[in-house]
Amino acid sequence: MSWDFETDAEYQKLLDWADEFVRTKVEPMDYVYKNPYDKSDKEAVAALKPLQKEVKDKGLWACHLGPDLGGPGYGQVKLALLNEILGRSSWAPIVFGCQAPDSGNAEILAHYATEEQKKRYLQPLLDGDIHSCYSMTEPQAGADPALFETKAVRDGDGWVLSGEKWFSSNAPYSEFFIVMAVTDTEKSTYHGQSMFIVPKETPGVEIIRSTGAGPDTSHQSHSYIRYNDVRLPFDALLGEEGGAFAIAQTRLGGGRIHHAMRTIAQCRKAFDLMCERALSRRTRNGKLADLQMTQQKIADSWIEFEQFRLLVLRTAWKIDKYQDYMKVRKDIAGVKVAMAKVYHDIVQRSMQLHGALGISGEMPFSSMMIGAQVMGIADGPTEVHQVTVAKQVLRDYEAGDERWPSAHIPTRTAEARKLLGVDK
Repeated sequence: MSWDFETDAEYQKLLDWADEFVRTKVEPMDYVYKNPYDKSDKEAVAALKPLQKEVKDKGLWACHLGPDLGGPGYGQVKLALLNEILGRSSWAPIVFGCQAPDSGNAEILAHYATEEQKKRYLQPLLDGDIHSCYSMTEPQAGADPALFETKAVRDGDGWVLSGEKWFSSNAPYSEFFIVMAVTDTEKSTYHGQSMFIVPKETPGVEIIRSTGAGPDTSHQSHSYIRYNDVRLPFDALLGEEGGAFAIAQTRLGGGRIHHAMRTIAQCRKAFDLMCERALSRRTRNGKLADLQMTQQKIADSWIEFEQFRLLVLRTAWKIDKYQDYMKVRKDIAGVKVAMAKVYHDIVQRSMQLHGALGISGEMPFSSMMIGAQVMGIADGPTEVHQVTVAKQVLRDYEAGDERWPSAHIPTRTAEARKLLGVDK
């Protein structure tokens, strides 16, 4: 068996094009325009449209989607290699038609929506004409569905939705929300909740306030929402009644691995800045790069980065192989756990080498540190995924003797002597 760590030549040409395109045309958007999702910024939208056309002409639009939905149907490994590039810029995902939460919402709409729902919501989403919101977590429950209180009850030929949701992603700029609600209190968490499509303008939908991550107030895109007896038609139901948990797992499994792919780019950016600083900054005893403590930071960062990148790529490969997120649940959870720590540690070391400049608003490290913490919370906190990894790992083991472990030397010696026929 041979191992090949290179992609095919034709796809590499596309990656090379994307690398230059993002560096020369997309990354400058980060410094001039504020919010990729804000369609009221006409100047930004005017600058965005030609870039999206170039991507579409190159065949790299919405690469996570199959040909039936207007994408090339790339597997997760190819997506990982592309997202390593896109993760450098906050504008790149929307330029390439794969921005969160729209990409995940499009995936579940493609799998579970009716034809009428696809026509009304999915196609405009795929075309990049509108944005969507994923409204799941709650103030008192976080991301634990067992504690959700938002309910949807049948009323005549429709539903009445009531409750509160917290940190609903992208709500201020969305045309519709996908909302998870309890529909049967007699059933378990896994079978008693359902998903609903709620247009933003529906009476009773109240955005109490929006917030962002950290002190930056320019991206207040996560909302605290109250659903005040919101009346919905029966066909607002997404998928089967009671099917919310399965739908959520379909969405979140892909989202977690895509977060990791783009985190690779941020880790690489912080590492590159660290090395540049080490070679550029002089002390009374020479360059920072000459100091052993700096060398240790660089060595540790490079090793952690390469380990993380390989874990992400192997997990992507396994998703392609099995075509089932649940079969790769342990690997995805492991990536999720590693992601925040590797991101944080590399950024912190790079920030430290930059001194006062590093902690100032003139460098990107402060926002990157917040980004690392976000990765430890988004799509489920790190601790939950650590539990998942442990439980999945332990399934492959069996208990041994309660008194003497399997490596107990006296026991093994006695067994070996008996097996070999050696006298005492």
